[in-house]
Parts: sequence; structure tokens; C-alpha cells
Amino acid sequence: MMTSATRTRTSATPTTTPATPTTTPATRRPANRRLSAYLAGLATATAAASACSPSPPADAFLTRAERTGYRETSSYADVVDFLERAAAASPSVHYTTYGFTNEGRALPLAVVGDIADPSPAAVRASGKTVVYLQGNIHAGEVCGKEALQMLLRDLLAGQHSEWRESLVLLIAPIYNADGNERVTLTNRGRQHGPIGGMGQRPNAQGYDLNRDHMKLESPEARSVARLLSEYDPQVSVDLHTTNGTRHAYHLTYSPPLHPNTPAGIDDFLRGGLLPQVTESILQKYGWHFYYYGNAFAPGGGERGWYTFDHRPRFNNNYIGLRNRIAILSEAYSYATFEERVLATLYFVEEILDYVHEHADEVRQIVADADAASVVGESLALRAAPERSPAPVDILMGAVVEEAHPLTGLPLLLRADTQYVEPMYEYGTFAPTLTERVPAAYLVPADLEDILVRLAAHGIELEPAAGAEGAASAAAVAPTPVDAEAFRIDSVRTAERPFQGRNEQTLFGRYEMTQVTPAPGDMWARADQPLGRLLFSLLEPQSDDGFANWGFLADRLEAGGTYPIVRVPAG
Repeated sequence: MMTSATRTRTSATPTTTPATPTTTPATRRPANRRLSAYLAGLATATAAASACSPSPPADAFLTRAERTGYRETSSYADVVDFLERAAAASPSVHYTTYGFTNEGRALPLAVVGDIADPSPAAVRASGKTVVYLQGNIHAGEVCGKEALQMLLRDLLAGQHSEWRESLVLLIAPIYNADGNERVTLTNRGRQHGPIGGMGQRPNAQGYDLNRDHMKLESPEARSVARLLSEYDPQVSVDLHTTNGTRHAYHLTYSPPLHPNTPAGIDDFLRGGLLPQVTESILQKYGWHFYYYGNAFAPGGGERGWYTFDHRPRFNNNYIGLRNRIAILSEAYSYATFEERVLATLYFVEEILDYVHEHADEVRQIVADADAASVVGESLALRAAPERSPAPVDILMGAVVEEAHPLTGLPLLLRADTQYVEPMYEYGTFAPTLTERVPAAYLVPADLEDILVRLAAHGIELEPAAGAEGAASAAAVAPTPVDAEAFRIDSVRTAERPFQGRNEQTLFGRYEMTQVTPAPGDMWARADQPLGRLLFSLLEPQSDDGFANWGFLADRLEAGGTYPIVRVPAG
């Protein structure tokens, strides 16, 4: 199978280089065009949708950011109120919730499309392509939260009506709702606004929700895993704000980065959607978008453009291992808050335009990935960044320093500096350790926590020793099974906890053995659609599996065996 590291990237590269870089505040693009279209169309659209109800005032669906001149960002109550009123204003918008936060806040969801109700059954029965749009996983990165409300507002005003022919949208503006409410003026440091403050990065438990997709220790992560299983969106978009490198891109993006991502998904994004969206944004708005990265020289070596981690603890990598199309966006932290919101909104619009035009292809890519068994394939357990064949032109920029008007602390503002710096790009990953996917894993009944977590991911499990309590099961003697057990040579445990856990690395080898399934033991077969995810969760040497996160720490010791055995592929 072709891995992410070997695929060809197609992208729009910078084409102009100023002779002398300038450092002046960047020219602003106001939101007036969007507001004018909204104000002109909202009353007509809502009146047509419900002749018995009065039309809302023209400014009824301005976001808190817009109402305050982008000085403030929406609270949890603001978002819930916005979504509930949107649902009351249009029969194509349905309000529901999809789970809860650690502090008991219901996670709001607007389901938009020609469906009878917002239930997963109604969405799946529509036969349309389902797109999940998520904001605010890090509650200081608030541009996605505002952009998704604006998108919903535009839909109410009758814009993008063609999307309803092929799409159903799941709009979740405020995933980290608890973190959103912990507003201070000093969160996110030098980010340029909103000056009225923003929430914090982690949730109320102190967990980074964008590191929790494999271990599922937060109610938020379990809620979104259930949403992915029940609504089964073919496309997901996760909206962030970046920081770090002072580049000249208004927004950077990433497809799934794990080498085990199905090739069709990676090809669709790198060879089609992302280049097309990049070019369209440049033509319409004059803004440069590019693959996510930071420019630095690890260990003082060669300077390069490095993407982030490949592991599926990250949202878009996790969704890729679920055989679904996933896109991460990172609006530029030092652009104004208004520009960050607009860049995010434009990006989502262009994605939805492309997915609408290729809706049949999207569903076919996903169906093909689900139908293709990975049993017997050699897949990655660990990976490292791979250097591009030649240097690429990265568009760099600069900032000017301003003082926060309320705290006096420094803020950084994007300047109109643009210059090209050629450097090698490290945007894909090559496997450093592989293993052949088995036919199935046997999970003992006493590993109850592991079984619960597998079920929470949507992994299909089946009894390994017949139906407990059934007369026929009692009459049939258990049958030994030829299996492979992982013999542990050594275990390396991290000295410091990460996300509340001391990660572990196992060293060893597989040996043939025989096992007899006991009552309550469960088979997890790898020929199911989530086989790639199952492999990463259960393999003992996976860099993001249950063993890595320390869930089996009391069972792992040098000279012992990993408690989950596997049946090799034929």
C-alpha cells in the first residue's frame, strides 16, 4: 500500500518576492461584504421558510464578535442561543446536542440540510455526503467558533443553497465549552485579540482535547467519538489558530499525517481539494494559504518547514485512521481577530464548494476504504518526518509589536512583509517500525477498561468463547487457538507525565503460542472498517496505543508477555 510519505504533494507556492521586505501593518479586509449580503437576504429567507412567524430583526444573527467590533468572542450561552434561534428561523436547521463536557455542559450541534430531524438515523438515511465542522477544541483559538456561526447565518440568508442538494452539515462551533468559559485577558499571550480575552487551551480536567482522541479520558472526546460513529460524517474539518513562526500565510492546513491513512484520502486532499482551495482563495481574496508548518532548525541543524505530529491522538490523524477525510486549519495568530475569522470562514466555504462538486467521489473514496481489509498488510507502528525531494519556496513574513490597550502587554500584528525562503519541507512521515496486521486480537475479559474504550471508539467486538450461559456453549469444549504472544524484553517508562499519564515504550518480539478463549473474552477482528484504528490501539509497540498510554502498566514487565494475543493472518 502507498504510504503518506511516498505520495506527491500538489500545492500553490509563492510567486512573488519583494526586492526589499517591508514591515508595515497589513491591509485589512473588512467583513462588510458578508454583512451586506446577510442583511439583504435574511428577512426574505426566513419569511419564506415560515409565513406564520415574523421575520427576525436584520441584526438578529450578528455574532458577538461582530457586535463588539471583534473586541470579544462568544460565550457558551451566546453560541447555544445563536444555534437555537437559527433552528427556530429555518426548517432546514435543526438544533440538538451530541454529548457533555466534564462540567456537564451539553455540546451544541446544528444539523443543516433537507432532513426531517437532527437524529443520526435521519442524517444517514438522507444518502447525502455528511460534513462535520468543529471549532474551539482549544478554547483560546476562537476564530472557528465565530466563523461557523457566520456560516450558519449566511445559510439562513439563502447563501450556498446549492450545498443542500448533496450535503448535510454538522456544525459544532464550541467543542471545548468548559475551557471557553475560563476567559482571561492573558490567555494566548501575544495573539492579536480579541482584546476582551478568550478561553484556555485545555478542558476543565486540564486535558488538551487534541491529544485525547486515542485514550478517550475526557467526556468531550468520548462524545465526539460517538458522534463520528453514529452520524458517520465522510468529511471532518477541525478549526484552530496557529502561533510560532512568523510566516506570511493567512491560514495553514493539514490532511491526515499518519502513514496508515488510506491512500485514496490522501490523494483526494493533496492532489485535489487542498490545491484547488488554495488557488481559489488567492484568486478571490489575494491571501496565501499553505500546508501547516513551522520554520526551525532542530538541534541547530538544517532549517526546514516542519509539520506537526503524525500520531492519531490528534483529531485529523485519528479521523484519517477511521477511513474518513479530515482537514485541519490553523488561522495565523498574528493577523487581526477579524482577519482570522474571515480566513477560516473562506476556507470552510471553499472546502464545502469542492466537496459539493465531488460529493459522489467523496462517498466512493470512503466506501472503498471501508471495504478494503488491512489484514496481512504491513502497517506503521512508528514514524518519522520525511524530507521533501527538493527545497520548496516558503512565504515568510514579519510582525510589528503593539501594546494591549487593557494590560499593556505586547501583542504582535501581522505586517505586509512577504519574502520567499527556500527550505526543505518535512510534511509527510515515513514508517520507522512496521508490523503485519493480524486476523484478530483476543482481548481477555479482565481487561474491562480496554474493552470499554474499544467500544467507545466504535470498534466491533464479538464473544470469543460462545454465548455465556447458553446451553449449547456449556456443551462445547473450548477450542485452543494458534496465536502470537508478544514477549517483552524491556519497558521504558517516561519520567514525566504527559496529559496525566506516563507514556511507555515496549521492546520485544512475537512468539507462537496456543490460547484457549475463556468466557467473557472478546475477539476484535481486523477486517472491520476500523481495522487501521484497531491496529494502532492494540499493537504493543504502537506509538499511540493503549500500551503507550500506560493503560496496561500493571501487566507489563521484562520477561513477561503482553496480555492481548493475536491470531496471525493466513
